[in-house]
Amino acid sequence: VFERIARNPLNGVMEGINGTIFAYGQTGSGKTFTMTGGVERYTDRGIIPRAISAIFSEVAKRSDSQYTVHISYMEIYNDLGYDLLDPS
Repeated sequence: VFERIARNPLNGVMEGINGTIFAYGQTGSGKTFTMTGGVERYTDRGIIPRAISAIFSEVAKRSDSQYTVHISYMEIYNDLGYDLLDPS
């Protein structure tokens, strides 16, 4: 799933283009598992941990450039948006 869905937006991000990966579907269809993955096995990690790893791996390879990374993790529920990284 990561290579097919997330690789192209991440390649664009590394060239300065904003990228979004959006999971949409019914309750219980696997959106959260697809995005975050399982906690039991490393191979079960989802798109988010794989994307973060890929971004920082690519940044490490590009020592001739300087990067600032901003990440948002949002949930839309009943027409309201929630920042899932906001501790409040």
